[in-house]
Amino acid sequence: MKTFPLRLLAADRDFYEGPCESLMVPLLDGLYGVMAGHTDMMGAILPGTATMRIPPCEQFDGETLVDLVVTRGLIKIENGEVLVLVDSAELPSEIDENRARIAAEKAAEELLLKQGIKEYMIAQNELSRAMARLKYKPHNMG
Repeated sequence: MKTFPLRLLAADRDFYEGPCESLMVPLLDGLYGVMAGHTDMMGAILPGTATMRIPPCEQFDGETLVDLVVTRGLIKIENGEVLVLVDSAELPSEIDENRARIAAEKAAEELLLKQGIKEYMIAQNELSRAMARLKYKPHNMG
């Protein structure tokens, strides 16, 4: 299968840089798929689950299908190269379910308070992130 260069950056780390066979990211219209030879485009990424199919690599213990939870960001495809910029990207094994649950409760409380649009948008973003993390985190994992 043909590959394309992917660079996936989170605010706190370079999550992945290397060849990719396919990529699925959550956009406004739903999951959006990218393969080699994709036309140039830009899009807004929403909180949710992304999936990348990559050649086996040490970074992901030889896994070829990698699921990750992402927050808001952007995807840019230009000249066959894909750049993904997100606030955060986490593997399911990195998610602390208790911390995500507390964050979701706090964000939901913030949404109920009378506040300005900026505070509302921040709380809404935090709630979306926490809900995406809780939705993906398998309950049988530590």
